[in-house]
Amino acid sequence: MNTPAPACACGIVLVLLSLLTGPQTTTAQKNDIDIYSLIVDSKVSSRFAHTVITSRVVNRADTMQEATFQMELPKKAFITNFSMIIDGVTYPGNIKEKAAAQQQYSEAVARGESAGLVKATGRKMEQFQVSVSVAPAAKVTFELVYEELLKRHLGLYELLLKVRPQQLVKHLQMDIHIFEPQGISFLETESTFLTNELADALTVSQNKTKAHIRFKPTLSQQQKSPEQQDTVVDGNFIIRYDVNRTLSGGSIQIENGYFVHYFAPEGLPTIPKNVIFVIDKSGSMQGKKIQQTREALIKILDDLSPKDQFNLVSFSGEATQWMPSLMPASAENVEKARSYASGIWAQGGTNINGAMLMAVQLLDKANQEELLPFGSVSLIILLTDGDPTVGETNPKNIQKNVQDAIDGQYSLFCLGFGFDVSYAFLEKLALDNGGLARRIYEDSDSALQLQDFYQEVANPLLTAVAFEYPSNTVEEVTQDNFQLLFKGSEMVVAGKLRDQGPDVLTAKVNGHLLMQNITFQTEAKVAEQEKEFQSPKYIFHNFMERLWAYLTIQQLLEKIVSASDAEKQALETRALGLSLNYSFVTPLTSMVITKPEGQEESQVAEKPVENENRHRDIPSGHAVLRSQAMGNRKFRKTGSGSADSWLANRGGFGRQVGLRAMAVGTHDTAQKKNAGVNFSKAGAPGKIPSLSRYKSPGPVHYRHLPSHPVYDMSPVLMGADFGPSLESAPAGPDGVFYDMDLRITEITMTAPPPAPIQAPSVILPLPGQSVDQLCVDIKHSQGPMNLLSDPDQGVEVTGQYEMEKAQFSWIEVTFKNLQLQVRASPEHVVVTRNRRNSVYKWKETLFSVMPGLKMTMDEAGLLLLSSPDRVTIGLLFWDGPGQGLRLLLRDTDRFSSHVSGTLGQFYQDLLWEPPAADDDSKRTLSVQGHDHSATRELKLDYQEKAPGTEISCWSVEL
Repeated sequence: MNTPAPACACGIVLVLLSLLTGPQTTTAQKNDIDIYSLIVDSKVSSRFAHTVITSRVVNRADTMQEATFQMELPKKAFITNFSMIIDGVTYPGNIKEKAAAQQQYSEAVARGESAGLVKATGRKMEQFQVSVSVAPAAKVTFELVYEELLKRHLGLYELLLKVRPQQLVKHLQMDIHIFEPQGISFLETESTFLTNELADALTVSQNKTKAHIRFKPTLSQQQKSPEQQDTVVDGNFIIRYDVNRTLSGGSIQIENGYFVHYFAPEGLPTIPKNVIFVIDKSGSMQGKKIQQTREALIKILDDLSPKDQFNLVSFSGEATQWMPSLMPASAENVEKARSYASGIWAQGGTNINGAMLMAVQLLDKANQEELLPFGSVSLIILLTDGDPTVGETNPKNIQKNVQDAIDGQYSLFCLGFGFDVSYAFLEKLALDNGGLARRIYEDSDSALQLQDFYQEVANPLLTAVAFEYPSNTVEEVTQDNFQLLFKGSEMVVAGKLRDQGPDVLTAKVNGHLLMQNITFQTEAKVAEQEKEFQSPKYIFHNFMERLWAYLTIQQLLEKIVSASDAEKQALETRALGLSLNYSFVTPLTSMVITKPEGQEESQVAEKPVENENRHRDIPSGHAVLRSQAMGNRKFRKTGSGSADSWLANRGGFGRQVGLRAMAVGTHDTAQKKNAGVNFSKAGAPGKIPSLSRYKSPGPVHYRHLPSHPVYDMSPVLMGADFGPSLESAPAGPDGVFYDMDLRITEITMTAPPPAPIQAPSVILPLPGQSVDQLCVDIKHSQGPMNLLSDPDQGVEVTGQYEMEKAQFSWIEVTFKNLQLQVRASPEHVVVTRNRRNSVYKWKETLFSVMPGLKMTMDEAGLLLLSSPDRVTIGLLFWDGPGQGLRLLLRDTDRFSSHVSGTLGQFYQDLLWEPPAADDDSKRTLSVQGHDHSATRELKLDYQEKAPGTEISCWSVEL
């Protein structure tokens, strides 16, 4: 039995049209090919998305030009049609068996043409691209169609479109129609290019079962500014939604003789789990990968339920277990495991076989000793970034060893970190043992990717789930037995109704919940269900039959991975037949795209596979000798090239070493001496006594003449290894030692410049007060701070302030009524809702509207969280003087009388004492009986764009 893949966020992502006009890329030439119409039409019926992209272009040049149609689509989607209409003639794409198209493909490759029109890009996407030559004044229409079943991921379905026309388009329109007979319970839109000004082009209408989202900007709305002809439409457009569901046997929907059964009951308790985390700590995990793994593992440990049991196995050349047996996830044990995880360091080889067998033995031992609670779920989660190098290294042998050891008792989930690991090896390892594989991409959010995956499997609800239908009513049913159902996911079964079928289709869903068997029952009246899907606006012809074919092919392709050689042929034959019958471009088929006579030969589009490794270009490093300024002077290394190269080869100053010099003596300012650091031959005439020889590590002190100031010069080490001291070093290339001189020929004494005006830690607007805003500087902070809390508004703001850096290391805003958190750090912003994380980088525009909250981010990096009748909270990564995270507040008159916190206290009863008689720049502020000294100071207002504006502000220190 195969486990259902916990639903991933699937989407429709388009890089719609990149139009090129030849080797030169001037603006004028690009605009010779004019996109005068671009239409995206997506119909989502019962989670099945059918998307049509139609682009119309015209060549306004006097010569032949090339137009390139380029877009991205989800890896799980299947292209079903592509065509070009040129001068009224249609040039279609024909889908063939891959073997039949191979000759055309090979011939194109031999000619040096880009024959593979579909290639993997990004985390979930594939890029499709076709080019065609266009005669002067000629018009071309491109049309691409693809389909996919949206999977439920942590409680939501996601439809994602990436729009990049790269020029203004006279008729630009996107229409998304959603029809869900169960009823739409939640709907939100998000965009990385929408602004408040462009929001008027977006309309959203919704009733109980239908939603229509339209984006139709005018030419002026698309412009970045009246002076610029560039388009602002460039980025992601996302729709997320969920449907109504109850504690029942799910929803059966029927159309044109086919049915689909969705099952994701609400209200079930979570089953306790026994989980073994198997963590690769081999040498290839060094650096950021092991750091992010530790960070994610610590967070995952915090999320364990007290009813869970767990253990950790870390491995390099050998495997090591944290504890000899499974441990209850008590607060004390979790804290000990956190400490252990913090101490995991990367070095050595990769013994996957030994680590996996150790993990299985831990579960077997607990099972034999009857320490696994009856009805609990046992999981093994493997994270590795490379192929096995120690112990058993044959992948097939490892797969067999692990499958024999697990013997169907436990589920294995494999996470491949980066692209140096064989994904095909991990995928088969997981599918053989009732789990799934996932790639973790090396990026700033790798730790969040690991946490998100864990959240998918953290809450098992049912085991051994089986769907039953009367055998005389249905046929050709897709997979109907599943090992595990997780919270936030959904099981999907589709099939065909037999001829002369019943008026009512009944179904039973059986499963195990804790220590009991449970059965759900549901039914659907065929005639009523058929009637539901008769609105042509929201469906496309025979969509449920195509949904059935899509799901069947996907499951057959998955079975092929773990099938024996004898079984593979039959599975491939059936999957190929369905792919050809329903015109799907799958790993077994190819699309041959024809072009007008006289142009390049036919091109072939093939679907890439996930297990192909991708290699990135890594820039080579280079050595740098840096110098640091002292006042307005710098110490510089000078000398002959031969000395430079000799010292570089010795691992000395030619490597990454800087010098820091600090005067600690006195000097007659009238006397001007040279302050340069020079390499010269030892014993040269007139030489100042030599500097002491370098010896690594540790500070270096130099001999000096009594008549000169004393300088303490310590090397700024940047990974340099000086090796043996120069005292014992061989002579240089000309047979002499090279050393360093310090001669003082000039020192200019200047008064230090005045300290620049800094931005305060926080600026608080105080509406209705005699003082309209208050500057707050945080001078004393230990640990996380409760900055603001207003239970009436359902909002809480916390943060960690670093005194050494004089900035917040993080700020977190929690909206309790929405079950939503926004956590800002200098690296990025993470929005968490229902255990689901979304990551946004600073200064990437964002416009998101959901029930009860609007989130926007502009190009300056100001993130605003607003809703009617609530205080608006802003988060900003300020890059002006005193850069760092900053908090902004607007509409503060909406705070309730119950607001509290380090900053919230200033929105209670305030009392300003009059300024002091002898110094009107000082006064006292009384807050809830506590007095604070306030001083009138010049500050930078970070609420304006960097570098900010100077303001005179009453300031207090906390």
